[in-house]
Amino acid sequence: MNAFLGVDLSLTGRRWIGPTAEADRLAEAMVQETRLPLPLARILVARGVPPEDAASFLEPTLRELLPDPRQMKDMETAAARFLRALREGEKIAVFADYDVDGGSSAALLLTWLRHFGRQATLYIPDRIDEGYGPNVPAMQALAREHSLIVCVDCGTLSHEPIAAAKPADVVILDHHLGGETLPDCVACVNPNRQDESGDLGHLCAASVVFLMLVEANRQLRAEGTKGPDLMALLDLVALATVADVAPLVGVNRALVRQGLKVMARRERPGLRALADVARMDKAPSAYSLGFLLGPRVNAGGRIGAADLGARLLATTDETEAQMLAERLDQLNTERREIENRVRDAALAQAEERGLDAPLVWAAGEGWHPGVVGIVAARLKEATNRPAVVIGLEGGIGKGSARSVSGVDLGASVQRVAAEGLLLKGGGHKMAAGLTVAEDRIDAAMARLSELLERQGAGTGGPRDLRLDGLLLPGAATPALIDEIDKAGPFGQGAPAPRFAFPAMEIRSPRQIGETHLRFTFSDGMGARIDAVSFGAFDGPLGPALSNPGSARFHLAGRLEINTWGGRTKVQLRLEDAARAE
Repeated sequence: MNAFLGVDLSLTGRRWIGPTAEADRLAEAMVQETRLPLPLARILVARGVPPEDAASFLEPTLRELLPDPRQMKDMETAAARFLRALREGEKIAVFADYDVDGGSSAALLLTWLRHFGRQATLYIPDRIDEGYGPNVPAMQALAREHSLIVCVDCGTLSHEPIAAAKPADVVILDHHLGGETLPDCVACVNPNRQDESGDLGHLCAASVVFLMLVEANRQLRAEGTKGPDLMALLDLVALATVADVAPLVGVNRALVRQGLKVMARRERPGLRALADVARMDKAPSAYSLGFLLGPRVNAGGRIGAADLGARLLATTDETEAQMLAERLDQLNTERREIENRVRDAALAQAEERGLDAPLVWAAGEGWHPGVVGIVAARLKEATNRPAVVIGLEGGIGKGSARSVSGVDLGASVQRVAAEGLLLKGGGHKMAAGLTVAEDRIDAAMARLSELLERQGAGTGGPRDLRLDGLLLPGAATPALIDEIDKAGPFGQGAPAPRFAFPAMEIRSPRQIGETHLRFTFSDGMGARIDAVSFGAFDGPLGPALSNPGSARFHLAGRLEINTWGGRTKVQLRLEDAARAE
């Protein structure tokens, strides 16, 4: 395949890949049939949407896309047991994972119960002292005081801790890949159980919890009782879906689209306070969930008190919400500092080992286990390969892994654990966690690399930058961006479209802070667009574009609306550039 615009080696060392001739032909045909703008038609073609489905794709609805909860095994049983505890006044405990998905899942249950004047005990394990998922001492302690324990975003592989919870009943609402056998519990609702079809395998745990509440409301309705308004809970589901990097396809698109509308109403005290401390000055988007709110909710579980995020999402108290949001914002700043140190060390180690293998990995003594997942994500993004980052302490390594599209990481990690090279490990397609003895890391990573290579990991060029087509400044209008946004929300599995602007003049470049760059560009025909490149001076973009001379550049990035001082303008978020020969 020829490089797009002839860019075989951009300023950041990447080759540009554009639409194929066949994709262009299909996009032109879609324009003729649907009268949609060509850039939007190109996006739909890239998503595999035929012209006859374009209208429904652009307006996804839960009425059409929400699955019947009973499609999942044990769902009716789980909802019935939950309702029995509600009716009979039983003490309920919610055992949740310490990330955004776990916190959102817990908040969904606590909020739903509050409608009936009921409370539940929230238990979130400490990442360092207890690790991921249920553990025997915690489950035994909860079982002494509660007759029902609901495990959310965890529990599917926790056979011994679940057994230790007797005589309490345990209901599991999870989405992590299941093993050959399930724990001995009342119900295990999980679209990634071995005996499920996998049709709903893209759901995060909060979506599974939401569907259980849909089923609970249905059972209540059959008895003549009205349940809580579930649509008002979709802000939590949207946050979890984006932050847990669930693919934005199928029902996930509808859940996030509707959840963003709910969030825009600013009715949940915790999210309102968090948006304010994060200085969110625009309507919420998938970007703001993934990069502004999500990291702050996660910060408590990473380096602070594990339950801060869930408490923030569940609280109805304005003062508590403000206090928790400020604390999480502070922890997020501390997390960034720790992350930067580990990231630099991990990247240097990975580069020394080589970045061309199917798996990129690094391990270091004393690396904080709360940031290894984020650093693994950074390595994955930099290399276009699955990545594992492991923190070592006392001869034991605790690691997190992140994958690329099309490579099922969780299944491979689980297999390496089953073969005895890991002490434990599991996850889902895009992310996994593992524990490994220090003297077995090399063997475990070699075996994991071998399994991932069989799935095609390492075949994609880390230098490839995929583009959705060409645009000229005069065509990049707010109206076009509004049209393009209809194909969203954008995120995992549905990347925001990226366009190239050919042979542009760079005007008025200026450095912002230590690392960022702003400038204006034009094709010389009158229209101009503002551009921003974050971190430009950490790499080659800043030095090259801040002193362009008379040279013209091809520019590549994502379009967005920038509102400042009451004015709305189109802005390019620059990702790459190349000299126009």
